[in-house]
Amino acid sequence: MWTPGMGELFIILLIVLILFGGNKIAGLGRSLGTAIAEFKEALKGGEEKKESIEDHTQNTKEEKNV
Repeated sequence: MWTPGMGELFIILLIVLILFGGNKIAGLGRSLGTAIAEFKEALKGGEEKKESIEDHTQNTKEEKNV
């Protein structure tokens, strides 16, 4: 099986940079980092967040009824 070396990876990265531009790649990296952080947070406190969301939803419904 073929494994890319440093030269091949550099060429691929350069082509991606030329095609998409630096701003889009930076934005994509930022979005990916945020998504990973939110996913990890959801794994840690999934039940706590679920209860918090349910409480907020219930409070919102009660405020609308008043």
